[in-house]
Amino acid sequence: MKRLLSFAWLVVGGAVGCLLMSGCQRSTTHARTDLTQRPISVTCTTGLLADLVSQVGGSRVQVTALMGPGIDPHQYRPSAGDQARLHQADLIIYHGLHLEGKMVDVLERLGQRQPSKQKVVAVASFIPTDLLRPASEGFEGTYDPHFWFDVTLWMRAAAGLRDTLIELDPAHTDHYRQQSAAYLAKLEQLHQEVQAKVQTIPPPQRVLITAHDAFYYFGQRYGLEVRGLQGISTASETSTRDVQALAKFIRERRIRTIFAETSVPEQHLRALLQAVGGEVRLSPVPLYSDALGELGTPADNYLGMIRHNVDTIVAGLRP
Repeated sequence: MKRLLSFAWLVVGGAVGCLLMSGCQRSTTHARTDLTQRPISVTCTTGLLADLVSQVGGSRVQVTALMGPGIDPHQYRPSAGDQARLHQADLIIYHGLHLEGKMVDVLERLGQRQPSKQKVVAVASFIPTDLLRPASEGFEGTYDPHFWFDVTLWMRAAAGLRDTLIELDPAHTDHYRQQSAAYLAKLEQLHQEVQAKVQTIPPPQRVLITAHDAFYYFGQRYGLEVRGLQGISTASETSTRDVQALAKFIRERRIRTIFAETSVPEQHLRALLQAVGGEVRLSPVPLYSDALGELGTPADNYLGMIRHNVDTIVAGLRP
């Protein structure tokens, strides 16, 4: 009889323990997934995306960027700390289109996990493919990832992010709509401003030479011919033939200023200057391409970065 009673108590105790454990698991899962009472934890690959999420999400998001000012996303390798930040986030936002060249496999694996407690989104998915430039140089089948230099495409990214946040946190739909509407109005104003400033450059001088081919969308939207010494990715090799061909183009077009970028070393541009000879100068002010400026500077956000770039380009190209 004692054995029977002991066995019965073991069964009851085990059942209660299982129920308690199950309840704890449900509570933990609920705390992780219920976003109505806390901000969404968002991990972004770049500062550009962190700024976008902050603008659209406002007080409803806590944002972390893996890459800071001056970091080249094409060459970036994630650290162990980055892996932890990615796994702890409710939402992971990355550019896509192989911009994060060394992180692509990690990000795609996170996005394919089923079931997953996270949402993993590439902002490139918000841009229709017919508005994107097909890539080459070993990236056939994909597209140029630098679409943010066309402000109208960045507006599409902002709208897509708004919808993503609403899907994740529908209780605060009005908040995301208000935030995005205010930011989209600023972007529209910026777009008009850039158009007007580029028009002050005489048409023959509207030729932009940069360290790597990141400004195609800027040139296409605002009316500049763009040439980059390196290809779409800074991982692409630059040959002597590339340098000589671009030097010949610069001489023929009588270009007087070329532009460095904050996230790309200048040594290839120095070689280009030597090959050109004559009165060609490197702009004393570099452009921001794949990374924002240092915190506290005017270019530490998207609006400021674009204004810095267009002002620098206009100053360098106008007679």
